[in-house]
Amino acid sequence: MEPIKNWLQRNLKGDPVLWGIVILFSLISIAVVYSATGTLAYKKMGGNTEYFLIKHTGLILVGLFFMWLAHRIDYRYYSRLSLYALLLSVPLLLFTFFFGGTTLNDASRWLTIPVINQTFQPSDLAKLALIAHLASMLSRRQQHVQDFKTTLLPVMLWVGLICGIIIMSNASTALLLFITCLLLMFIGRVPLKQMAVMVAIGLVVGGVGLASGQRYKTVMSRVSSFTDKSKPVPFQLEHSYIAIATGGVTGKGPGKSTERNILPHPYSDFIYAVIIEEYGLVGGTFVLFLYLAFLYRGLKTVMNSAGAFGGLLSAGLSFSLVLQAMVNMGVAVGLGPITGLPLPLLSMGGTSLIFTGISIGIILAVSRGEREVRPMVGEPADTARIPRVAMG
Repeated sequence: MEPIKNWLQRNLKGDPVLWGIVILFSLISIAVVYSATGTLAYKKMGGNTEYFLIKHTGLILVGLFFMWLAHRIDYRYYSRLSLYALLLSVPLLLFTFFFGGTTLNDASRWLTIPVINQTFQPSDLAKLALIAHLASMLSRRQQHVQDFKTTLLPVMLWVGLICGIIIMSNASTALLLFITCLLLMFIGRVPLKQMAVMVAIGLVVGGVGLASGQRYKTVMSRVSSFTDKSKPVPFQLEHSYIAIATGGVTGKGPGKSTERNILPHPYSDFIYAVIIEEYGLVGGTFVLFLYLAFLYRGLKTVMNSAGAFGGLLSAGLSFSLVLQAMVNMGVAVGLGPITGLPLPLLSMGGTSLIFTGISIGIILAVSRGEREVRPMVGEPADTARIPRVAMG
């Protein structure tokens, strides 16, 4: 056991509890996705019920590999890379919107990567890049955080541009990203008056983007179905409720879900309903606890960060992942309109698992405790000397 312990200490740096949470999520994901895709695999893969199990397990391993790579890098390099990633994201988002070859529900969100024939959502790259660049901008401007022209204007331009493009094809992702940016601004000590201006401009840009995009009718229909109780419960939610109600306290048991054969996308959008059906209230509560534990460890990394960039970066990425999880679980139990957002770390996915892995790897890189007071070559002095991030 001692050689294994030494190997783990040498190769898995950062918060060990966070590593444990992610590995536990991965094991749960493999088990639940295998159950949720059994019928789909039988129908589409000629009875090969292990097809999606093997594919999903492989993608999880790839995601863990990218997480390991990301956590080995000095996280301050992400401050530089974020701008280039944003500059790449804008044309990719626009190209996907106008010419995206892979669509779902009349929304152009995916590009197909040649050779490997794997779909890719540019919004995944844009989310990661915007959060990292916003953390970088706020950390560099801590001494001028109340200056509208110096701080709010560049923040407003990038957040408005990225969220405005994303909302044309994916309203829920854009809204969650915008909320994450607001939380990041609050932690970064941006005055509430400036944040109010940001919200007002966000409403205008979001409204225009939604009205001119592909999802206006779908969004309005889903909001109306949620708020108007006289309308029948949507098909997805009806069977999600049935799965949750029949799961009881301890569930039907692994692999014994019946609603997986009826629910649309039981392996992604409504995987939480399948979890409760098979593992009951106990299993659903345990998954919720894991997400809260993930958020706690992410925020603990914020508090232990030596400088503002590391703290803001960890906070933004932690909030982004956990907020999406809360929305997905809330939809499954009827606390919000249907969004189509997958459950991070648990839903079956493609390249999204890689970007999730990179995000967690960056949080782990911050948790390694590298101090920002050691200036990097070519790095502005104010980035290296800013005070510890303020949490209130």
